[in-house]
Amino acid sequence: MRATVATSLKLPVELKAAIDEDARRQGMSSHAYMVKALGEAADRSRLRERFTEDALTAEREALVTGLGHSLDEVREYFARMAEFRAGRAERPAPLVPKKLL
Repeated sequence: MRATVATSLKLPVELKAAIDEDARRQGMSSHAYMVKALGEAADRSRLRERFTEDALTAEREALVTGLGHSLDEVREYFARMAEFRAGRAERPAPLVPKKLL
């Protein structure tokens, strides 16, 4: 069992009512709903931060090496990947970076 810590939130009446209704519809307590929602929000925040760090690293690498992919190439790859996932095509070959600069 994980250690817990008590906290208190002051919520606007309308928000609390919405939480209570959503929690009821999902068959969970308001407390469990809020814990789940806060955990998911924290996870999304960390994922956004990681995404930003990865994007900045990739940009620095592309600027140093001059290698990358054109937007059209990436769009075409993702369209082919969608067809593959839908079972209508073979898996596309991985993109190979090319000199862009």
